[in-house]
Amino acid sequence: MAQPENDKLIAFVEKMPAFPKSVQRVLQLTFDLNAPAKEIVRVIECDPIMTIKILKAINSSFYGLPKKISSIQRAVVHLGLNTIKNLALGVAAMGMLNNKNRAGFNTDDFLLHSLTTAAVSRMLAARLGLPLSECSDCFVAGLLHDFGKVVLAEFMPAEFKAVLEKSKQRNMPLNLAELEFIGFDHAQAGKILAEKWELSALLVDAIANHHDTGDSDNPMRDCLFAANQISKHMQSGDGGNAVIEPFPDFIDTRFGMPFTALIDALGDLELIRTEARSLIAL
Repeated sequence: MAQPENDKLIAFVEKMPAFPKSVQRVLQLTFDLNAPAKEIVRVIECDPIMTIKILKAINSSFYGLPKKISSIQRAVVHLGLNTIKNLALGVAAMGMLNNKNRAGFNTDDFLLHSLTTAAVSRMLAARLGLPLSECSDCFVAGLLHDFGKVVLAEFMPAEFKAVLEKSKQRNMPLNLAELEFIGFDHAQAGKILAEKWELSALLVDAIANHHDTGDSDNPMRDCLFAANQISKHMQSGDGGNAVIEPFPDFIDTRFGMPFTALIDALGDLELIRTEARSLIAL
């Protein structure tokens, strides 16, 4: 990417809002394996809006808890700290979207794709036997992998709208259409955004390279790549890119099977779509 285009992209990203301080602190604490759970709970409970939305989510029919949960502490006991962290991040991410953007980018469809990708990415991480904390980070990677599109929809609406149309007309991967017509793609925007949000290096790498088909030593990136294609196959939402990219050999090797076999091995994925829709309805 040429320097003037890089400078323009950085300027756009700088205009994007930061996560609320509470969410930034939750992320910092959860990246620290020695951070006490009670401190994470305390940070969330100090944000009343987030607390209300998380409690509304966990008391929904999706989780099917036998009794109503009235505190974040009790929510952690019943659902686990990683689930509550992911809900906090999901609530914050949804609050950043402008559903009246001039690019005509449908943010509900975008969120459904992002949340589905997040859940599948977490499922794939568990399948690889990754630690629970890394499975949770794979969810974060899936949730945020396409947020570079939000930057483009917000600050380059005419150009992004044209690219969405070109991608659809040509059946061309959106990131390639962006590179051809804009000069940079949503993954590059997402990388800068992830760095602004002070995400971990592995998360930044996964978001920056989620269309990269070269060999990877980052299992989070591989889970995200596979989950993104599976989400598109499910037609769960719409991130503006319907093209399903074939699995490169190293992804087949990572999961021990090709694309269609992996989908079959994951079983019924409809529950994931239901979970995503329940979060969007908050």
